[in-house]
Amino acid sequence: MARVAYLVPAPGIPVRGPTGASAHVRALAKAWSDDHDVRVFAARIQDKRGQFGEAVPTIAAGTPGWPSWLDRYRDLVEVAAARRVAGQVVSSARHGWMPDVVIERHTLFSDAGWRVSDAIDVPWALEVNAPPVLERRRFERLRREAFAEDWQNRVLLQAPVVLAVSRWLKTWLETEIGCRNVRWVPNGVTPLRGVRERGRASLGLQDDDRVVGFVGSLKPWHGLESLAAIAQGAEAKLVLIGPTDSDIPDAICTGHLHGQALADAVAALDVGLAPYPEDAPPWFCPLKVMDYRAQGTPVVGADVGETRTLVGDGGTIVEPGDLQTMIDATRYWIGRRAKPRIRSWQRVGIEMLEAANDAHRARGIH
Repeated sequence: MARVAYLVPAPGIPVRGPTGASAHVRALAKAWSDDHDVRVFAARIQDKRGQFGEAVPTIAAGTPGWPSWLDRYRDLVEVAAARRVAGQVVSSARHGWMPDVVIERHTLFSDAGWRVSDAIDVPWALEVNAPPVLERRRFERLRREAFAEDWQNRVLLQAPVVLAVSRWLKTWLETEIGCRNVRWVPNGVTPLRGVRERGRASLGLQDDDRVVGFVGSLKPWHGLESLAAIAQGAEAKLVLIGPTDSDIPDAICTGHLHGQALADAVAALDVGLAPYPEDAPPWFCPLKVMDYRAQGTPVVGADVGETRTLVGDGGTIVEPGDLQTMIDATRYWIGRRAKPRIRSWQRVGIEMLEAANDAHRARGIH
């Protein structure tokens, strides 16, 4: 049994948060815990949105405050949060809990894994879910671009192995950044068998109701404007699994679900939707598609990111923005099921640990 330290230094990703990023952290930590002694070292356990999902062993380092008149340098809050996380790991090592391997979920302005590895000489790997500067520039605020790009490149190049969740990211890391040891490690799913009848009962559906659904938070690049149109065109009810409320008329909103309740609700769907628009970020590996495929729920999605690879023969992939084809594909799949396909978080965790240890051994040889 190995001791695994999972670092989550981003203040915007609390371990018990409601987003897919937080769900990813919890699922991976839970998968490791089946065979290993795992501790999550994070900036935050929760934020003002509350607690979601199952608890995992977490040590929260906290996020320092910052005066508003120094807003231009607010990035230093993230630097400080990451270094607090690193300090917690080093302190744990010196007090008897020495990790055998460190995996860091990468975020801009963090060098936590690098610092821990230098301090206690353990294998480490950097898990990359998005290109940090590109993501920040697009969805948030990038205060000092040159500082951010220099930070991003130094940390990515220093990592002994980088774990990319999509092939787009692997190519970007190798060609744009120059990383030499990049592994493609797609996301996983919790391997629970959903009970379709129980899920439909929990959603208040009648036997003859046709139902399509969407799992996840409602972000602008999720293709929200297409959901109602697809449901209407397919003469189906729309279920939103995740949001507590929505402006979409007559949508059934379940609120946050996890574990068996999530598996049952996804199994209840006739079709799972992923109608990303053309300008959706190309680097992501959507957890919702993994959820659909695990239950044999056919997927109708747009050809963005890793969606085509994940869907495979379990649905229909359409060019972004082709709403009529999405409606036609949805109508086709209603009444049919796909063969379930599961890539477990346990498999993902094994690949991550193997990559970190391989890189550490290679460094020792050289």
